[in-house]
Amino acid sequence: MSHSPKNLDTKPAVLTISGHDPTGGAGIQADIEVLTHFGCHPCSIISCLTVQDSSTVHRLIPLKADDIIEQAKVLFDDLPIAVIKVGLTGSVDAVKAIVKIIQLHPNIPVVFDPVLASGDGTSLANIKLLDEIKNTLLPLTTVLTPNTIEAAQLSGLQHDNNEESLGKALLNTGTNYVLITGGHSPGAVLRNHLFFNHEKQITYEWERQSGHFHGTGCTLASAIAALVAQGQSIPNAVALAQTYVNQAIKLANRVGKGQLFPNRIQQ
Repeated sequence: MSHSPKNLDTKPAVLTISGHDPTGGAGIQADIEVLTHFGCHPCSIISCLTVQDSSTVHRLIPLKADDIIEQAKVLFDDLPIAVIKVGLTGSVDAVKAIVKIIQLHPNIPVVFDPVLASGDGTSLANIKLLDEIKNTLLPLTTVLTPNTIEAAQLSGLQHDNNEESLGKALLNTGTNYVLITGGHSPGAVLRNHLFFNHEKQITYEWERQSGHFHGTGCTLASAIAALVAQGQSIPNAVALAQTYVNQAIKLANRVGKGQLFPNRIQQ
C-alpha cells in the first residue's frame, strides 16, 4: 500500500554559496543551520575548502569554477531558488563563477557576506580578489553585510571609519542595501547601520556581548536571506535577523578551544 506525504507545503529554497568550515561553526554548515531554523530548504554549493579550527583559518583550498557552475546548473534546473546567499568566495575564479550564476538568474535577490578575513584577522582575500568582488559581484548584490573593516576595504576608503561615508561609497557600486555591522568597533554598545536609496540610514543598537564568536557574519547574512525568502521586506528582514543573531550569541556554546559558536537552532 502506498502512502502520500502528509505535508506537501513547499519550503522556500535558499542557495548558499560559501566555504566549508570543518568545525561546523561558520560557512556552509552555519548557513544550513540558520536556514533550517527559519523553515527554509537549504541548498549549498561549496566555493572553497578550508583547513581551520575554532581559532583561525590555516589554509584555503579553492574549487574549480566549472564545478561551481555545474552544481548551480543542475540545482536551478530542479529547484525554485528564492534567494542566493554568498559568503566566502576564496578565489577570483570562484567570484567569476558566482557572477555568471547570478547573471543567469537576475530576478533572484542576492545577500552577500564578504568574508575577507578569518575571526582572528587572517586575510582571506588578496588585491586581485578584492578588485574582482568590487567590480563584478557588488553591482549584482541586493544586500551587502560587511563589518567596518570589510566596508573600508571594499569601498577603497581605507582611512575613513565613518560609517556614512562607507555606506554611501558601497551603494555607489550598485549594491541596493548595505548593512555595516559594528562588531569590530569599540564600546559597550554595538551599532549596525543600514543604508539604501542612496543615502537613507537606519541605525540599530545592541548591548555588546562579551566574548569572541565564530561565524556571526554567516549567521546574520543567512538569516536575512531566509527571511527575504519567507516574504519579508528587506528592511524588516534586516531588523528581525539582528534580533535572532543577538539571541544566538547570548546562547553561544563553547565547542572548541577558540571562539564561541552561536546557537543557531533555537526553540
